[in-house]
Amino acid sequence: SIYEMFGNECCLSTGEVIKVIGFKINKLIASICENNEVSQFSAKVELPLDFPGLYKVVADKTPYVSIQEITRKFSIGPTRFGHPCFYSPEDIKLANFTIKRGEQITFNSVEEVSGMMAVNCGVIRNNQTHYFTLPLSREGIFYECEDDQIYTLKEIAEWKIPKCRNRIVKLSNALHTWDSSNPLPENFDGCLILTPVYEVQAVMKFRKDIVHILSDLDVEVKDITDCYDINSFLQPLSLEDVFEKTSKEFPMVAEIMEGPSGSQKPYNILNTGKEIVIYKKYQATRVLASEIRSDSPKRHFLIPMSYKGKFKRRPREFPTAYDLEIARSEKERLHVVATKAFDSPYKELFSVSVGDQFLVQQCQTSEVLYEGRKKLIDVLTCEQILSDTYKKVLLPMYMEGGFVEVIHDKKQYQISEICKEFHLPFNVKVSVRDLSVEEDVLAAVPGLQFEEEITDSYLLISIASSPMESWEIPVYRLNMSVHLLSKDVQTIVPPVTKTTVEEISEEQYYMVRRYENPTLHPPPRPPKKPA
Repeated sequence: SIYEMFGNECCLSTGEVIKVIGFKINKLIASICENNEVSQFSAKVELPLDFPGLYKVVADKTPYVSIQEITRKFSIGPTRFGHPCFYSPEDIKLANFTIKRGEQITFNSVEEVSGMMAVNCGVIRNNQTHYFTLPLSREGIFYECEDDQIYTLKEIAEWKIPKCRNRIVKLSNALHTWDSSNPLPENFDGCLILTPVYEVQAVMKFRKDIVHILSDLDVEVKDITDCYDINSFLQPLSLEDVFEKTSKEFPMVAEIMEGPSGSQKPYNILNTGKEIVIYKKYQATRVLASEIRSDSPKRHFLIPMSYKGKFKRRPREFPTAYDLEIARSEKERLHVVATKAFDSPYKELFSVSVGDQFLVQQCQTSEVLYEGRKKLIDVLTCEQILSDTYKKVLLPMYMEGGFVEVIHDKKQYQISEICKEFHLPFNVKVSVRDLSVEEDVLAAVPGLQFEEEITDSYLLISIASSPMESWEIPVYRLNMSVHLLSKDVQTIVPPVTKTTVEEISEEQYYMVRRYENPTLHPPPRPPKKPA
């Protein structure tokens, strides 16, 4: 029979040899959940993997009875999602270590240890991680730990649904407004039971692309793995697989088996069948920037340090006096205008009117009289700008007001200068577009907020047939498969790297902020207003 699959004709003939290279969830069947059971009033709805929203995973109450069962059901690997956590209701005694009951065990990787397959695990005690291994043959009762992270449906499908089990999730944050095409009820904020529908990914002897076969297709097959030379098939690799190769193996030539989607260059030229040169793997810095606008959705960008456009400053807004303290710098005095009035409960501190202008100085403690008693509080010293003089005033740090920056600096900055000279977040607009690219997507944005610098994983590639320019492609945000060719690389030195400003979705924006910078802590909350 000939089946139409994802736009590719695929002939599954009797006697055809198919090498199964993996299987993944194609879509999810969702039912509204009440008390961990399907609601009797709930209809089943089909959710695509790109269905919007962020979700919390509800821990499965059904226990696992061995380490081997866990490794078979869960994806355990080097990426940040592949570290599931479990606990045992009883102590586990090892040769030189005892895992206490209820203690969270993180599963990091599976490998051979002393001729026996085992899981590398970790337990955190007193802010210190203790590492140990558990053999796959180890039996016992293991429960899944609660997970306080939030995920997209795609991440849940790839990493958080155990094989042959359903998964209960709770909607944490709907990213888009509800409309009539949404299969879930309006204002829904409850739990869903997700049942996966799989597709088998396979390669065939005389095809250079990956074939996708739905798991409910009525085809009978026989396992011939033990009596067939599987090396005669192509070996598809994801970008993550390529990135895990050692630096000595680069550069390499590869043919694209499955290209990415997207109209932006270079994604629109990375078509199936094209040969590419992969020069090296590395970590690169990007500036995470968001469009400045009051309504949503905002656009989000990852800007490389090689961006050749120039920026002018735009006024920042500060909701509290505490934010003024964070933003001030030794390089220049911060000049702001009050946009909201504030009446001080202390006569020693200043009451602000709309339109008052200040030069911010520094934080200090000040003595105030409150209900007949003296006490020390944190204040921000400022100079109020009057018509012909300056007046020293004190603002309480907890002050909930509103301030807008007054910009005196007319200089144009490169992106590297901004990151070096100023604290982020920082507001800018493009004053000179990047002339090295055909279309500068940032030039049309009226205002940008540079939020933070991040470090991400990239591969440097060029098209083998026209190696005049090279491109940096993100490893974890590009869905692309290649197979390596045994060809020599003609040019070892990569050509000129083209600047690519990557526009990312709202879901990707949350993932970048959450995972790329886990050590970045929010500033402490400002002091509370006195009762």
